[in-house]
Amino acid sequence: MMAGKIKIGVCVMEKKVSSAPMGQILERLQAFGEFEIIIFGDKVILRDPRLEMFGVPVPSYALVNREYPYQELDYFVEQEDFVEVHGKRFWKPFVEKPIDGDDHSIMIYYPSSAGGGMKELFRKVGNRSSEFHPEVRRVRREGSYIYEEFMPTGGTDVKVYTVGPEYAHAEARKSPVVDGVVMRNPDGKEVRYPVLLTPGEKQMARDVCLAFRQLVCGFDLLRCEGRSYVCDVNGWSFVKNSYKYYDDAACVLRKMFLDAKAPHLSTTIPPNLPWKVNELTQSSEGLTHQGSGLIGTFGQSEELRCVIAVIRHGDRTPKQKVKLKVTEEKLLNLMLKYNGGRARAETKLKSAVQLQDLLDATRLLVPPTRSGRESDSETEDTEHSEKLRQVKAVLEEGGHFSGIYRKVQLKPSKWVKLSKSDGVGEDEHPVEALMVLKYGGVLTHAGRKQAEELGRYFRNNIYPGEGTGLLRLHSTYRHDLKIYSSDEGRVQMSAAAFAKGLLDLEGQLTPILVSLVSKDSSMLDGLEDASVEMDEAKARLHEIITSEGKAIDKNGGSDSLEFPWMFDGAGLPDNASQLLRPLVNLTKKITTQVKLLAEDEDEKLVTSSYTVLPHYDQAKALGKTTIDVTRIAAGFPCGSESFLLMFAPGMMSHKFRMSMTLASLAELFKVAQLLADGVIPNEYGINPSQKLKIGSKIARRLLGKILIDLHNTREEAISVAELKGSQEPTSMFAKTRKEETEYQVRSLNKNEDPRRSSTTSEKSLDQDDEDDRETKYRLDPKYANVKTPERHESHIHSLMNVLRYCNLDESLEGEDSLVCNSALEHVFKTKELDYMSYIVLRMFENTEVALEDPKRFRMEMTFSRGADLSPLENHDGDAALLHQEHTLPIMGPERLLEAGSYLTLDQFEKMIHPFAMPAEDFPPPATPQAFAGYFSKSAGVFERLVNLWPFHKGTNNNVKQ
Repeated sequence: MMAGKIKIGVCVMEKKVSSAPMGQILERLQAFGEFEIIIFGDKVILRDPRLEMFGVPVPSYALVNREYPYQELDYFVEQEDFVEVHGKRFWKPFVEKPIDGDDHSIMIYYPSSAGGGMKELFRKVGNRSSEFHPEVRRVRREGSYIYEEFMPTGGTDVKVYTVGPEYAHAEARKSPVVDGVVMRNPDGKEVRYPVLLTPGEKQMARDVCLAFRQLVCGFDLLRCEGRSYVCDVNGWSFVKNSYKYYDDAACVLRKMFLDAKAPHLSTTIPPNLPWKVNELTQSSEGLTHQGSGLIGTFGQSEELRCVIAVIRHGDRTPKQKVKLKVTEEKLLNLMLKYNGGRARAETKLKSAVQLQDLLDATRLLVPPTRSGRESDSETEDTEHSEKLRQVKAVLEEGGHFSGIYRKVQLKPSKWVKLSKSDGVGEDEHPVEALMVLKYGGVLTHAGRKQAEELGRYFRNNIYPGEGTGLLRLHSTYRHDLKIYSSDEGRVQMSAAAFAKGLLDLEGQLTPILVSLVSKDSSMLDGLEDASVEMDEAKARLHEIITSEGKAIDKNGGSDSLEFPWMFDGAGLPDNASQLLRPLVNLTKKITTQVKLLAEDEDEKLVTSSYTVLPHYDQAKALGKTTIDVTRIAAGFPCGSESFLLMFAPGMMSHKFRMSMTLASLAELFKVAQLLADGVIPNEYGINPSQKLKIGSKIARRLLGKILIDLHNTREEAISVAELKGSQEPTSMFAKTRKEETEYQVRSLNKNEDPRRSSTTSEKSLDQDDEDDRETKYRLDPKYANVKTPERHESHIHSLMNVLRYCNLDESLEGEDSLVCNSALEHVFKTKELDYMSYIVLRMFENTEVALEDPKRFRMEMTFSRGADLSPLENHDGDAALLHQEHTLPIMGPERLLEAGSYLTLDQFEKMIHPFAMPAEDFPPPATPQAFAGYFSKSAGVFERLVNLWPFHKGTNNNVKQ
C-alpha cells in the first residue's frame, strides 16, 4: 500500500470541472484509491500569477486587418469570384473567419459557376448550425478577417480526442457546411459515430499532444482529397456519452500519474476495475438503421462492400448556338484585349468580367428599335442585327452572370497589315471574326427533381440497412463516399441533387455541390482516342441509311440470325432511307410555323403593353428542385427556355405564352425517334466488335478506376477479416494495431512507420511517392468514384458495350459474356439510354467462405434506361401524375445477370482488365494549395511551429498546460 496518496491538481475552469464527462473521469480516478483530487477553482486560476499561461495562435493563411469598420485597404481586392490579399488570390469557394476568437460567425462564399451565394456557420441554435444566403455575393468589410481556401471534406467533420500521446478516440459528425441541419438522437444529443483513424492520423494525434503540450485535448480533422489536416486544437476536450472512453481515460491518466510520481509502483490495470458502471451504448433510436447490409440471396452471411454507379445527367434545356461574322471595331478590339493582342489568336469569353465587356459593346451596336418588315435587299443586314440582338438578350438574361451556361468564342477570319506606330515595319490587324455564342443545355427543374428522386431511390434500395445516411457511410468500415462530376453545370447540379436525395439533405444545391461533389472531367476523356473508329462507324452508318436495304454482316452466319444485335447497323429501321424525305418535309413544315408564330408574338410585344413576368433568373434556379408554379400557371415555359428561342430573329421576347400546338409535331417526333433509336447506338460501333473497340477507348480510364476501387475494397475487407481472425486479448497498452469501433489505442511509437499497417494496396504505384499515398480512408479518392455523371451519353454506351461484348476480344476467346443472353436482347431493344440512365456495380462479400476462395466476393450488375418515356404519349398511373408535374419518371433497374447466377470478382476483373487503364498510368492526387506546407504527416513540422511560439518555455515539464 502507498504511504500517502498522490495529489492531483485540476487546473481547469469550474464550468469544465462540473461537466458530466469530467465528473465521470474524476470519479474513476478516485475509485483507484491512489489519488487525492484537488480542484483549483476559477479564483486561483485567474488571480495566481504562477498559473499565467501563454496563448497558442492558429496559423493563418491570409489576414485582412482593418483598424475601423469599412476601412479601404490598398492590398485587398474583391472581384465576383475571388478576393486578393497582398497579391495572393483566393478563388471561391473560400472561407472567411473573424479574427476575434469569440466570434463564431464564419462565412463560406460560393463561385458563380455553382450558383453563387454565401453560407453562414454559427454555433448550434436548435437543430440549425448554418444558413445559406443565395443573394449574398460580397465579403464582409466591417471588421478584420482571415481568408482560407475551402476544403471539401465529403460532408463530415472528424473530432479526435486524445488522452496522452498513446490514445486517441475519433468521432464523425455531419459537417454544418452541407445543409445546416443538426442530426440528433431521441435524447437531443448530436449524432456522432466512432471512426477509425489511419496510421498517419494517429501520428498526427501524437504530434498534437506533444507539440502543444495538451495531453488531454481535442482537435478537428479535415479529410480532404485523401489527406488529413488539423484545423483546430482545444485543451481539455472530452467525448460525451461514452462510458468506454471514460474507463479508458481514467486508466491512461492513472498510468501517466504513476509513471511521473511513483514509477516504482505497478501500472498494471487490475483485472476488475474498481468501479461498476453499466456500459451505455450510443442510442440509435429514431434512426432508420436496419442492420449491416446483409443480403439474403446467397445466405445471411453476405454483406454489401462496394457500390459503383455511372449515371447520366438529368433533363436539360436544348443546347443553343448563334454564329455571326463581326466586323465592328468594338468587338474586334475586345477580342484582342483578351487574347493578348494576337491578331490570329482565338478568344474565349467565360468569366463575368469578360461577358460584361461583351454585353456593354453589344448594347452600343444593337439598334434601339426595329424598323419593321424589311425588304429582301435588307435581309442580310437585318439578320446580322437580329443576331446581335439575340446575343444581347442571352447575355442580359437573369440580370447577372452566374452559372455555367453562357460562353462566347471569337475566331479571327480576315486580317490586314498596318504600319506600326513607330513607322518601322507592319503589324497584322483583324478586320473580321466569327463570333460563336453557346448557351442553354441547363439542367431543368425536372432534371433536378429526377436526380434527387434517384438519389432517394439509391438510399432506400441500393444500400440496404444504410438508413442513417451520411454519417453511417463515413463510420468505421463504410467510410468512403465519393461523388464525382464533369465540369459542366448540368452535370454538377445533377450530382448535387443526387447527393441531396441519397443523404437525405435539406436546402438548396449550391452548398451541397461545393461540399460533396468533386469535379473530375478526366473520366470523360477518350472521345478523341476513338475518333477514327467513330468516323468509320458513321460512314458505314450513312451508307446503310441511304441504301435501299439494310446490309448484313456476311461473317455473322447463323449467330447473326439467332442474335439480331450481331448485324451491321442492328437497330435501324428497315425503311431508314424512306424516312429521310418525310423527316425533311416535316422539319420544314414545323420551322415555317415557328417562324410565323415568333414574328406574330414579336409584333404583339411591340404594339401592346400587357403585364409580363420578370426575367427568369437561371442562377437562382440552379439550386432549386421545386417547380415555378407561377410561370406555368401563366402559360410560360417552366425554365429559362422560351418558344421564341427556337427561331433566332424573333427570340427577343421571353414572355411568349404557350397556348397553341404545332401541327405535325407528333408525327415529326415519331419519325425522328425511329431514326434516333437506330443511329445513336450505332455511332459507337456498327457491330459488336467495333462497339467493343470504340467503347474500350472511350471508357478506358473509367474502367481502370472501377477496377482499382474494387481491388482496394477487397484488399481492405481481407485485411479486416485477417485482423479479426488473428486478434487475441491483450493489454490496452500493448504495441499492436488494435482498432475497435468504440475506442482506439495509439500503438505506434516515434520510430515506427505509420504506414506499415496500411490496408489500401497500392503496389502498382511509384514507391517514391509513398509519403503522399497513405491510406485514403478505404478507397483511393484519386480513383474512387461512387457517381460519375457523364458529359454526353457516350460513356454510358461505351461502358455498356464493354460489359456486354468484352468476351469478343481475342485474349478472352471462349469466355461467355458478362451479360446474360436475355439481358443482351433486352439492352438491344432498349435503344435509348435517356436522362438519368445508369449502370450500377455492387460487390458483396460472403464472410462464411474462406478468404482464398474465389466465391468470397461476387459482383452484381444492373442498369436503367433512365427517363425513357415519350412526353407526347399518354401514360397511366404514376407516370401520368409525374408527367403533369413536368417530370418524367426514371425507369427502375434491370438485371444484367441471370437471377441466381454467380459472377465472382476474379472473373469480372479478368474480363475487364484488357480494356482498363493500368493503375500506374493515373496521375498522383493533388494537394489543396492553400494547406500545402502547413501540416504534414511528420512531427517535424509541428515542432518547427511550436518553436515559433514560446508558450511552453520556462514551464515545468511535469506540469500539464
